[in-house]
Amino acid sequence: SWPASGRLLALGGDRITARRSDVTEDTAATTAYGSVPGQRDPAAAPADRDHVTVCMPAEGAYLSVLRTATAGPAARLDFTLDEIEDLRIAVDEACAMLLAQAIPGTNLECAFDLGAEEMTITVSVTAAEPRTPARDTFAWTVLSALAGTVDSRLGADDQVSIVLRKRRENVNSGTPGVAGHHGTRSG
Repeated sequence: SWPASGRLLALGGDRITARRSDVTEDTAATTAYGSVPGQRDPAAAPADRDHVTVCMPAEGAYLSVLRTATAGPAARLDFTLDEIEDLRIAVDEACAMLLAQAIPGTNLECAFDLGAEEMTITVSVTAAEPRTPARDTFAWTVLSALAGTVDSRLGADDQVSIVLRKRRENVNSGTPGVAGHHGTRSG
């Protein structure tokens, strides 16, 4: 686990095979494997998945940072603006559920795993008396509606996690780069 030092730490592996169209050669940066401390070996993970981990103090004051961080990977997968906002709210709700049992002074860790058409977000804390969140609550119902598939688990070292899985809507829309409708929720 990460030291609770009050610092925001973000780790990620960059295994991009195609360059974004809005990034030109003069603004693109490449990093060779091994040149960044904590960088994951690209050969150790499946080539079709990227992994980003954000670690921060388990305090509500930092949740706005995590909501903002959630939007980046979701946008990279071409989620609609509505889907991105749903994920931001879902991550916030999952964190709120877990912070209630987090040990003060420990960290909250959020891992983003990006596939071709879905994103898995795992939010974890260390708890004094770890217990999975109740699934028969209004908060769990809202979380499930926003994120798609939701699960929780207990891990080693008193870790409690909530796992959110969101697939892009209308993945096969027929238009490259268009994940679904781009209108308002009502239309």
